[in-house]
Amino acid sequence: MSRTTIRLDEHLLAEAKAWAIKTQRTLTQVIEDALREVLARRQSAPPAKIDLPTYGEGWVRPGVDVTNSASLLDLMEGPDDPA
Repeated sequence: MSRTTIRLDEHLLAEAKAWAIKTQRTLTQVIEDALREVLARRQSAPPAKIDLPTYGEGWVRPGVDVTNSASLLDLMEGPDDPA
């Protein structure tokens, strides 16, 4: 068993302490169980592959600069003046 110091968000720590009290366990046991669960979930199954639909040639529309987030937002939102 090792000792270490970790920094936790105060609200997360309060929730963990409350859960420890409710389940009659120590805070260490709650944190260990949570860490085990996350690590087991990561190792158990690879993330599902998601196939996104593509249309046409798969290229960007003419005039669209994918490196400029402001212009992309302008294109998605449309013109400022609908008239």
